[in-house]
Amino acid sequence: MKSLYLRIYLTLVVLLLAFAFGSAWLFQRHIEQERGSVEVTANDRALAMAELLQLALPSAEASREQQAAALEDWGQRLRMAVALMDAKGQRIAATELFRRRESDDSMPMLSQQVALRDGRSLLLLRPRRLPPAVLAQAREGRETRELREAREGGREFGEGRGILAPPRDEVLWRLPFLGPRPNGQALVILLVLLFFGVALGAYPVVRRLTRRLEALKQGVEQFGAGELAHRVDDQGTDEVAALASSFNRAAAQLETLLRSQQTLLANASHELRSPLARLKMAFSMLDEAGPAQRAKLASEIHTNIAELDALVEEVLLASRLDSGLPRDASETVDLMGLAAEEAARVGADFEPAEGLSSLKVSGEDRLLRRALRNLLENARRYGGSEVLLGLACLEGVAELRVSDRGPGVPEAMRERIFEAFFRLPGHAEQAGGVGLGLSLVKQIAQRHGGQVRCEGRQGGGSVFVLSLPALPG
Repeated sequence: MKSLYLRIYLTLVVLLLAFAFGSAWLFQRHIEQERGSVEVTANDRALAMAELLQLALPSAEASREQQAAALEDWGQRLRMAVALMDAKGQRIAATELFRRRESDDSMPMLSQQVALRDGRSLLLLRPRRLPPAVLAQAREGRETRELREAREGGREFGEGRGILAPPRDEVLWRLPFLGPRPNGQALVILLVLLFFGVALGAYPVVRRLTRRLEALKQGVEQFGAGELAHRVDDQGTDEVAALASSFNRAAAQLETLLRSQQTLLANASHELRSPLARLKMAFSMLDEAGPAQRAKLASEIHTNIAELDALVEEVLLASRLDSGLPRDASETVDLMGLAAEEAARVGADFEPAEGLSSLKVSGEDRLLRRALRNLLENARRYGGSEVLLGLACLEGVAELRVSDRGPGVPEAMRERIFEAFFRLPGHAEQAGGVGLGLSLVKQIAQRHGGQVRCEGRQGGGSVFVLSLPALPG
């Protein structure tokens, strides 16, 4: 179980690590692509503005004052750092932003000269894009190698790293707990912190899962050691809870089955003693008995052997039904014909419901015949000569009603008589039967999705009702 816990946790951590580095690589690629697109956009923007100024400025024949005024006006409108040069390369005028940037020694600049059609030219000046750490050093007045290289590489437009990013891009990576660091380094630190945070958070989740599995394992071991009443905690809605619920259901079924088998074995052992004792006594008396007595003892021996045979057969059938094995292939059973045959066999009256010509159910003919035969023989044994078998279909349920005029069953015992080896008080063994007949009827009914119950009969006696799902048509 511990190895499972470690495998789950390590798998989660490795997947998280792979996801973190994969995300970092993809994000870095995206940042580099964005930088390239920003550079291209800035270049296009500068050229477009230069074309606009070329159309808006006065001609070269205008006075220098008119050219300077027009340049200042358009420079303010466009917020550009631009200077106007004559055909000889002498500066005619420059915008205020151009002069400020020209005098700022701490900020490396990129310049571009655009020639006009009349011989003049425009000189564009803009800050060079720098990493946030180098930019912070430039603002603090510190001279570094990166800063010197940036200044030396900014003589011609297009060298270096492009336009300086807007201030909001700096703030994006200058988080309070990281300080001013390059983008890649900040991203790695963020991913490492995220990795450790999720790894620590995943530990209690994985541990809780494996702890529940360990508890389930211990519960199975306790049940296997003989604690049949032990159940595991099945609280929750996840797969572990579903597994625990399945185990509890299986444990309850096994406990019921084992208890039933133990009870059946104990009762069968007790019931076997009486016929075996009678057989032993009969055989011991056989050698000393006369001819007439020998015939009587032989009859008693045959009776006891038949009783033993019936008991063994019923115990085996009860054990098979208790085992919960799937029933044999179902067949369509005609209850009308089955009821008529069994009623004629025991000499009972058969009265199907008016207008009922056929009634069929799905099941095993042998078991259904055994259940009805047990009810009829039980009625004949304890209910006298007046036995009536009725057949009806009520709302899709077939009902076989076996009525007798016997002493009846007390209401308090109408449920208990379907327990194995239970006999009503005063019913001696000489009346026949071993106390398994009604229990088998109940098991067969439940096996076919039905039920059996005992009711009182008006005028005295009992009515046993066997209900089974009827087939349509």
